[in-house]
Amino acid sequence: MPADGSRPRHLPYPQRAWPMVINGSQYAPVAWTDITGWNDDDRLAAFKTFRASCKAISAQPDTTVDPRALGISLREPCRAAKAADIADDAKAGAFFEEYFRPLQISRLGEDAGFVTGYYEPIIDGSRTQTDVYDVPVYRRPSNLFVRGFTQDSPELPNKGEVFRKIGRRKLVPYYDRGQIEDGAIAGRGLEICWLKSQTDLLFAQIQGSARVRLPDGSTIRINYAAHNGYPYTPVGRVLIDRGIVPKEQMSMQKIREWMDQNPDGAKDVRRQNRSYIFFREVPLSDKDEAVGAQGVPLTPGRSIAVDKSLHVYGTPFFIEGQLPIESEQSKTPFHRLMIAQDTGSAITGPARADLYFGAGADAAKVSGRLRHTMNFIMLVPKSLDPVVQGRRMPLPDPRPSARIARLFPQVDPLKDRPKDQKNMASAPLQPASATPLSTAQADATTAIPLPEARPEVKPGWRHHRHGRHYRSGR
Repeated sequence: MPADGSRPRHLPYPQRAWPMVINGSQYAPVAWTDITGWNDDDRLAAFKTFRASCKAISAQPDTTVDPRALGISLREPCRAAKAADIADDAKAGAFFEEYFRPLQISRLGEDAGFVTGYYEPIIDGSRTQTDVYDVPVYRRPSNLFVRGFTQDSPELPNKGEVFRKIGRRKLVPYYDRGQIEDGAIAGRGLEICWLKSQTDLLFAQIQGSARVRLPDGSTIRINYAAHNGYPYTPVGRVLIDRGIVPKEQMSMQKIREWMDQNPDGAKDVRRQNRSYIFFREVPLSDKDEAVGAQGVPLTPGRSIAVDKSLHVYGTPFFIEGQLPIESEQSKTPFHRLMIAQDTGSAITGPARADLYFGAGADAAKVSGRLRHTMNFIMLVPKSLDPVVQGRRMPLPDPRPSARIARLFPQVDPLKDRPKDQKNMASAPLQPASATPLSTAQADATTAIPLPEARPEVKPGWRHHRHGRHYRSGR
């Protein structure tokens, strides 16, 4: 350090910035060579999925302000991805290594994350109500309001307060699942189509989208549009709590089997989940994948749903561990780079993801048995690296030189006060049982005398300095 006590301006940001804790999430750096399965994954497939997200990221206005950790930092790697000519796995891996830094991420106090799976159901339905198809799929009602959103929004958030408007001004909570199943909004022309059972509708609502096969062979595609404002209660948890299905045997298939065999009990269990999802019809063919919350088609095996309040769409996550992909008892090694492109009301926390497996029965079987602990590695743009940023970060002004310090000495406000007054001023700052303060600590905690109290002024006319008069004491 220079003799005059000033700080050199070339010191890098301190390395102790790691691990970081932000919003209850803890991050720790990981070397690329230490990531299990990094070189074994099909990173070219991940790169193509990332570029699909980049289209939505690039379409956002430049003035976008995002309070989350990544903010709008993905724009830089997106510009590079758009300009890059990448056609093999090695180049794709090199791209991610050049523009991102891998960070182990988990909830504060935990070592790993948690994953489930989801898919797009293919279910039978009809455009008209019949004896077979008598369960309505509703579009968003016109009297459903979410604070901060207009009625012409294509879709409304899956969290937050939702209201039903009565008359011109009165707002009350919206109908819950039981009330809607009992016909609270029936006959208003809100029906998109009709399904065979409430169980089919429940599974479509849990997944957030579905393909509805009509009797003539054509297909309707429905996507999430809004919810009724009640928190989501997993029906699987209800079955476990009631001792109906053991926790270790729980899966979507078990839920469906039990509900099909116990229609009366299924009605009661369903209604424990007061949340209800409304849909909108989307112009997609059978060959098109469902569209996620980011607004881009999902990629089976590469897209994930994350907590939107914590993460930014388009963020790459490398998820590693073992999953029952081949069968319920199998422990298939899973190490795959996934892209955040969707969200869900049950997806909460920093290291929490829903893995998208596509559409149909096979995807349903795999996703239905996933409830597993996995390692999460979040790929953060290098522009957010605090060590790198610290090298460009302006440091505080250097400490004054010895000459300036002599010309402008610091004044101790208690220096000229009697000894007993000094002790009284500093006494409240230290409990009687505390360890005596050092000289440096005492200086840092010395009380500063307050200004004299303002004299009391009785009400009356006073003259303002700009020539106006006002009444005081009011």
